[in-house]
Amino acid sequence: MFSSLIKNLSILKKFLFINLLIFIFIGTLTIIYLNYVQPNLIKKKTSLQIEVINNTINNLNRLNIEFEKNEVKKFLLSTRFLFQNLDRVIFFNESFEILADTDTLDLDPRSFSSRIEIVEFDLQNNQDKEKSTDELINSEKKSEFKETLQEYSISDDYGKPVTFTNETYNKFKLSTIKNVLIDDENVGYILISQNANDVKTAINERKTFVIRTAILIAVVIFIFSLVLNRYFLKPIKNLVNYTENIKEKSKKKIDIKSLIKRNDELGTLSLSLDEMTNELQKRVNTAENFSTDLVHEIRNPLASLKSASELLEVTNSNPEKEKLTKILTHDVERIERLITDYSQMLKDEVAITRESMKILDLKKIADSVVDDFNAIYNSKRGINIDLQFKNSGEKFNIKGIENRIEQVLANLLENSISFSKDNQNIVVKLSEKKDGKISLSVIDEGIGFKEKNTDKIFKRFYSNRPDKFGEHSGLGLNIVKNLVDLHGGQVIASNNVNKKGAKVEIIFPKLN
Repeated sequence: MFSSLIKNLSILKKFLFINLLIFIFIGTLTIIYLNYVQPNLIKKKTSLQIEVINNTINNLNRLNIEFEKNEVKKFLLSTRFLFQNLDRVIFFNESFEILADTDTLDLDPRSFSSRIEIVEFDLQNNQDKEKSTDELINSEKKSEFKETLQEYSISDDYGKPVTFTNETYNKFKLSTIKNVLIDDENVGYILISQNANDVKTAINERKTFVIRTAILIAVVIFIFSLVLNRYFLKPIKNLVNYTENIKEKSKKKIDIKSLIKRNDELGTLSLSLDEMTNELQKRVNTAENFSTDLVHEIRNPLASLKSASELLEVTNSNPEKEKLTKILTHDVERIERLITDYSQMLKDEVAITRESMKILDLKKIADSVVDDFNAIYNSKRGINIDLQFKNSGEKFNIKGIENRIEQVLANLLENSISFSKDNQNIVVKLSEKKDGKISLSVIDEGIGFKEKNTDKIFKRFYSNRPDKFGEHSGLGLNIVKNLVDLHGGQVIASNNVNKKGAKVEIIFPKLN
């Protein structure tokens, strides 16, 4: 249930949800830590109080001090060093009445610097002060600690030191109480009360730090979420909408040009996606146009076949039958070539998407293809193909797909041979241009191009064809153009200036 809920959330919601869980986890640990800190700090402070109480009881036993008002007062005066670090020490009898109090005896740390003689003089000679002290002690019989002492006397912790806290508006007091045993008999109680604002301050400081840290983390998460949503999640959502728009063939246009301009990974992804989409659309359009053109091209020979077959049935003359039979054979071969070349072209397009380019020596490829064609057409028609370049040791490196480069040169040679007469020469020329680009030219001595705009010859099934067009499908030069474009090159067709014939030059880009 939980995992399915997470899966259905958007990236931003997942991010916020995970951060919330982390925040709750850290907050829980912080609360546990704060709950642990306070008792620990109190424990450290009360350990001193317990030690003072135990030392006081030991001194009472060792000095055989009677646990009554005057004796306890004298004891306090003589052992005041025991209480120098404490705020208040109170002695109670068994009836929970105050016997002595460091506050009423003026035995706070400021008086410890006074000489004992002066204090004793004050106690003995100032009767009015003694009376007021007694009155104060009697008024404190119902002191703030009486109820606590009563609870302690009947509790299970009786006999052990017990610590309790008392918090007011601006004070945090820490008190420890323990019963006094003299000769194994309980004679009263000692209570030490101490201002523990430092403990409260330390805890408050930690709480403040935690709250500030939590607020800071929340602000950071909020700002980061805005940045994440603004600069990453929204662009990704636009890309998703862009792909869905293409998949659903919607007419709604989604502009991702702003994403393409980015210099980060999203910009690269957007550019790749846009190029891939354009390439796919281009291929779809090409396939649609090609299919339309192919159907049109096949209809012409089919119509000719139909007419020839109808005439053949009603013709009795042998010369006429022979002529019609040649037409049938010619058109059948033409349809066969169209289908074969079209099928091969589709296979080539699929193969191109799977093949990777590498660095090739164009001279080796040209030498291999020229040798193959010379072996066929030298003996058959006396046509000689000559490969020319300046230096024998020179390399013409390009980046491409080897079998596709071979296909380009083979198509150009077949085109030149089809328009050449027997015993003519064809030149394949390799050269390096000043800008570092590689030039591959095929020059023949045929009839040349009739077109002023030679770019037309690279179109599929171009209509201004020679008489021998039936020997070809009309796709050769179009395939050459497509493959050259794939390699980032340029193909240029022209007639020879001084001689008859045509020249087709391919310029490959500079190898980086």
